[in-house]
Amino acid sequence: MEFLEKIFGNSAQTIVLENLIKKKGGFTYLSGIAEETGLSPSSVARVIEPLIANNLVIEKKLGKQIRTFTMNEENAKVRLIIRFYLDMNELPDY
Repeated sequence: MEFLEKIFGNSAQTIVLENLIKKKGGFTYLSGIAEETGLSPSSVARVIEPLIANNLVIEKKLGKQIRTFTMNEENAKVRLIIRFYLDMNELPDY
């Protein structure tokens, strides 16, 4: 079980968010997220939409069909989420 999932529960959106945090600074494909997380591509597409709508994730299209994503590190909320994730991962498990 991944760190954010332990804290916030097993939701597809939490799983996708943690995957993107781990890849911060780079773009990843929707199909890559699906493969790495074990979620279906349609589930990833569904749960990533609110992250895009809230400016937490940036979508960049390559051609007409290929969608890539990255965390919007210009967003102060994203920087806080990433800092929280990194800080909490440094603490020992109890």
